[in-house]
Amino acid sequence: MASRPSESSVSSSRQRALVVHPARKAGGRGEGSADSSPLSAVRLPEARLAEAIGLAQAIDLDIVLAEAVPVPRPRPATLLGKGAVERLADAIADAEIGLAVIDSPLTPVQQRNLEKAWGCKVIDRTGLILEIFGARARTREGTLQVELAALSYQRSRLVRSWTHLERQRGGFGFLGGPGETQIEADRRMIGDRIVKLERELDDVKRTRDLHRKARRRVPYPIVALVGYTNAGKSTLFNSITRAEVMAKDMLFATLDPTMRTLDLPSGRKVILSDTVGFISDLPHELVAAFRATLEEVLEADVVVHVRDISHPDSEAQAADVETVLRELGLAEMVDNGLVEGLNKIDLLDAERREEVFNQASRHETRLPFSAVTGEGVPALLAELDRRLGQGRTVLDVSLLLTDGASIAWLYRHGEVVARRDNQSHAYLRVKLDAADVRRFHQRQATSRPPS
Repeated sequence: MASRPSESSVSSSRQRALVVHPARKAGGRGEGSADSSPLSAVRLPEARLAEAIGLAQAIDLDIVLAEAVPVPRPRPATLLGKGAVERLADAIADAEIGLAVIDSPLTPVQQRNLEKAWGCKVIDRTGLILEIFGARARTREGTLQVELAALSYQRSRLVRSWTHLERQRGGFGFLGGPGETQIEADRRMIGDRIVKLERELDDVKRTRDLHRKARRRVPYPIVALVGYTNAGKSTLFNSITRAEVMAKDMLFATLDPTMRTLDLPSGRKVILSDTVGFISDLPHELVAAFRATLEEVLEADVVVHVRDISHPDSEAQAADVETVLRELGLAEMVDNGLVEGLNKIDLLDAERREEVFNQASRHETRLPFSAVTGEGVPALLAELDRRLGQGRTVLDVSLLLTDGASIAWLYRHGEVVARRDNQSHAYLRVKLDAADVRRFHQRQATSRPPS
């Protein structure tokens, strides 16, 4: 299952790279396997290889060779079989490849042995994702989170990975003693930097908490978009909020969360949050480092799971997203049913399109749409309205007919289900969100003339 992407349009300045996906047998297990999780086992090797190529291209690598290599049993020394290592060594030399990407976690020993055998730099899936995040982070928070994740990953690599780390350094003069080894010094320096970063991120988290409290005072319901990377969250976000968030057919096109206000069909205002995309085998270091960012999802009143329904591994991708949401503490919301936006229906053929719509008709929370063409988007927004309206309070209100501002406010923020007027007053029965009930009472208290 090897492929050689076209080189005609590739700049010579880009680093030439090999991408290898170690393909385990379905149901196989083993340390160092790319498919060691139940979710990964159901994926097609071709789809996993294509995803790995997409990840490598996201940092502008020139992929001159890509291959899914069968791995019946992972070798502790190199993960791949001896024959595959030797064959790929010849291909790397012939194609003058300087970087090999292994779409699987590698132990430090496996990484070192492959670099020796191939004579080029080797990075694993975790290292590749960290490179992408490092290149894409724009805000201070994002930069801190990426550095924290990278250092946590690097510290795990300092386990007799390199021989130079065994050398000892001298002690501090009069204290004497043998001093510390280079590996101990490096580990200490990384540990000190991690502590400093965690303190800085705590400050960022406190700032985020203040922003959340300010939003609660507004207060508008929060709708969070989550989904697998490249599912079309940012395209949907842009189309319904008229924002200009970067949206490209590229894995991890956006990292930093973005928020905008959105008017739903009923007139209800909500805050829409576009979050970082998820991916299978998301490195634990990244989940931990980006927890502050992903906590925006925890604050959401409604979570919309945007899926690329045109992707052959759509079901497995959905399972990966739900796994991360559970890790974040949203198990109850997942079990109760997320709003599932089935995006990219414009890419389906007629037969698959009919199948998707038939399945969606049996699940009221599954909504097919296209963020590019706009088809189905109004139905998605109507479902958000319905979800947010489920917890509404029925309020009976009596207002002077001359208080047109308050009457108009109720029509804008609530659902007026009955109204009766006499010569001086309007009697309304209106459904309001709990937050809007508080806002209405506060509005009336501040506008009431002093007695």
